[in-house]
Amino acid sequence: MSKKPESPSAVCRNRNAAFKFEILEKTECGIVLLGSEVKSLRTGRASLDEAFARFRDGAIWLFAFHIPPYEQAGPTNHEPTRPRKLLLKRSELHRIEAKLQQKGLTLIPTSAYFNERGLLKITLGLARGKKLHDRRQSLRERDDRRQMQRAERRSR
Repeated sequence: MSKKPESPSAVCRNRNAAFKFEILEKTECGIVLLGSEVKSLRTGRASLDEAFARFRDGAIWLFAFHIPPYEQAGPTNHEPTRPRKLLLKRSELHRIEAKLQQKGLTLIPTSAYFNERGLLKITLGLARGKKLHDRRQSLRERDDRRQMQRAERRSR
Protein backbone atom coordinates (compact mmCIF):
# COMPACT_ATOMS: atom_id res chain seq x y z
CA MET A 1 0.00 0.00 0.00
CA SER A 2 1.63 3.25 -1.15
CA LYS A 3 1.56 6.37 0.93
CA LYS A 4 -0.57 9.21 -0.44
CA PRO A 5 1.65 12.16 -1.47
CA GLU A 6 1.49 15.14 0.84
CA SER A 7 -0.36 18.22 -0.37
CA PRO A 8 1.69 20.90 -2.08
CA SER A 9 2.88 23.62 0.26
CA ALA A 10 1.85 27.04 -1.02
CA VAL A 11 4.59 29.65 -0.97
CA CYS A 12 2.33 32.54 -1.97
CA ARG A 13 -1.05 33.24 -3.55
CA ASN A 14 -2.40 36.11 -5.61
CA ARG A 15 -5.55 36.77 -3.59
CA ASN A 16 -6.65 39.72 -5.72
CA ALA A 17 -6.62 37.64 -8.91
CA ALA A 18 -10.04 36.07 -8.27
CA PHE A 19 -11.46 39.46 -7.35
CA LYS A 20 -10.07 41.51 -10.26
CA PHE A 21 -10.23 38.80 -12.93
CA GLU A 22 -12.53 36.07 -14.12
CA ILE A 23 -10.27 33.00 -14.32
CA LEU A 24 -11.26 30.95 -17.37
CA GLU A 25 -8.58 28.27 -17.32
CA LYS A 26 -5.60 27.28 -15.14
CA THR A 27 -2.25 25.81 -16.17
CA GLU A 28 0.61 24.53 -14.03
CA CYS A 29 4.17 25.29 -15.14
CA GLY A 30 7.72 25.21 -13.88
CA ILE A 31 10.02 28.21 -13.46
CA VAL A 32 13.75 28.85 -13.95
CA LEU A 33 15.28 30.08 -10.66
CA LEU A 34 18.66 30.77 -9.11
CA GLY A 35 19.78 28.97 -5.95
CA SER A 36 19.41 32.03 -3.74
CA GLU A 37 15.84 32.50 -5.06
CA VAL A 38 14.87 28.95 -4.10
CA LYS A 39 16.28 29.37 -0.60
CA SER A 40 14.46 32.68 -0.19
CA LEU A 41 11.20 31.10 -1.41
CA ARG A 42 11.51 28.33 1.17
CA THR A 43 11.29 31.02 3.87
CA GLY A 44 7.84 31.88 2.40
CA ARG A 45 8.19 35.63 1.90
CA ALA A 46 7.49 36.00 -1.85
CA SER A 47 4.72 38.12 -3.40
CA LEU A 48 2.65 37.51 -6.53
CA ASP A 49 0.39 40.55 -6.07
CA GLU A 50 1.79 42.64 -8.95
CA ALA A 51 3.05 39.75 -11.09
CA PHE A 52 1.99 39.10 -14.68
CA ALA A 53 3.09 36.81 -17.52
CA ARG A 54 3.82 37.69 -21.16
CA PHE A 55 5.08 36.00 -24.32
CA ARG A 56 8.63 37.02 -25.28
CA ASP A 57 11.12 35.28 -27.56
CA GLY A 58 8.86 32.24 -28.05
CA ALA A 59 8.46 31.57 -24.32
CA ILE A 60 6.34 32.80 -21.45
CA TRP A 61 8.12 35.07 -18.95
CA LEU A 62 6.96 36.04 -15.48
CA PHE A 63 7.45 39.71 -14.58
CA ALA A 64 7.24 41.52 -11.22
CA PHE A 65 7.27 38.31 -9.13
CA HIS A 66 8.95 39.65 -5.99
CA ILE A 67 11.35 37.22 -4.29
CA PRO A 68 13.24 39.03 -1.51
CA PRO A 69 17.04 38.67 -1.38
CA TYR A 70 18.40 35.77 0.66
CA GLU A 71 20.46 37.17 3.55
CA GLN A 72 23.08 34.39 3.58
CA ALA A 73 23.77 34.63 -0.19
CA GLY A 74 26.23 37.50 0.18
CA PRO A 75 27.32 39.50 -2.89
CA THR A 76 26.01 36.89 -5.36
CA ASN A 77 22.38 37.61 -4.44
CA HIS A 78 19.62 37.89 -7.04
CA GLU A 79 17.59 40.89 -8.18
CA PRO A 80 14.17 40.67 -6.42
CA THR A 81 11.89 41.39 -9.42
CA ARG A 82 13.91 40.15 -12.39
CA PRO A 83 11.99 38.48 -15.29
CA ARG A 84 11.87 34.70 -14.91
CA LYS A 85 11.28 32.16 -17.66
CA LEU A 86 8.35 29.75 -17.25
CA LEU A 87 8.66 26.15 -18.42
CA LEU A 88 5.83 24.71 -20.51
CA LYS A 89 5.57 22.04 -23.18
CA ARG A 90 5.56 23.36 -26.73
CA SER A 91 1.98 22.20 -27.32
CA GLU A 92 0.79 24.08 -24.23
CA LEU A 93 2.69 27.19 -25.34
CA HIS A 94 0.95 27.15 -28.72
CA ARG A 95 -2.46 26.54 -27.14
CA ILE A 96 -2.04 29.42 -24.69
CA GLU A 97 -0.64 31.72 -27.38
CA ALA A 98 -3.67 31.04 -29.60
CA LYS A 99 -6.07 31.83 -26.73
CA LEU A 100 -4.20 35.04 -25.86
CA GLN A 101 -4.89 36.34 -29.38
CA GLN A 102 -8.52 36.81 -28.29
CA LYS A 103 -9.30 40.33 -27.17
CA GLY A 104 -9.25 40.99 -23.44
CA LEU A 105 -7.47 37.83 -22.24
CA THR A 106 -4.31 37.92 -20.12
CA LEU A 107 -2.07 35.55 -18.17
CA ILE A 108 -1.80 36.04 -14.43
CA PRO A 109 -0.08 33.86 -11.83
CA THR A 110 -2.53 32.73 -9.15
CA SER A 111 -0.23 30.73 -6.84
CA ALA A 112 3.30 29.43 -6.34
CA TYR A 113 4.00 26.20 -4.45
CA PHE A 114 6.51 23.41 -4.00
CA ASN A 115 5.25 20.07 -5.29
CA GLU A 116 5.95 16.70 -3.64
CA ARG A 117 9.30 16.43 -5.47
CA GLY A 118 10.43 19.81 -4.09
CA LEU A 119 10.13 21.71 -7.38
CA LEU A 120 8.53 25.16 -7.48
CA LYS A 121 5.41 25.28 -9.65
CA ILE A 122 3.44 28.35 -10.74
CA THR A 123 -0.27 28.16 -11.47
CA LEU A 124 -1.11 30.48 -14.35
CA GLY A 125 -4.65 31.60 -14.99
CA LEU A 126 -5.98 32.62 -18.38
CA ALA A 127 -8.16 35.50 -17.29
CA ARG A 128 -10.47 38.26 -18.42
CA GLY A 129 -10.69 41.47 -16.40
CA LYS A 130 -13.87 42.05 -14.42
CA LYS A 131 -15.85 45.25 -14.75
CA LEU A 132 -16.67 47.34 -11.67
CA HIS A 133 -20.23 46.00 -11.42
CA ASP A 134 -18.92 42.41 -11.57
CA ARG A 135 -16.59 43.15 -8.65
CA ARG A 136 -19.45 44.62 -6.64
CA GLN A 137 -21.53 41.53 -7.34
CA SER A 138 -18.64 39.31 -6.15
CA LEU A 139 -18.46 41.31 -2.91
CA ARG A 140 -22.22 41.01 -2.43
CA GLU A 141 -22.14 37.23 -2.96
CA ARG A 142 -19.26 36.86 -0.50
CA ASP A 143 -21.09 38.92 2.13
CA ASP A 144 -24.26 36.86 1.62
CA ARG A 145 -22.30 33.62 2.11
CA ARG A 146 -20.79 34.94 5.34
CA GLN A 147 -24.18 35.98 6.68
CA MET A 148 -25.62 32.54 5.88
CA GLN A 149 -22.73 30.83 7.66
CA ARG A 150 -23.19 33.05 10.71
CA ALA A 151 -26.93 32.30 10.77
CA GLU A 152 -26.20 28.56 10.57
CA ARG A 153 -23.75 28.78 13.49
CA ARG A 154 -26.28 30.69 15.60
CA SER A 155 -29.04 28.16 14.92
CA ARG A 156 -26.91 25.21 16.11
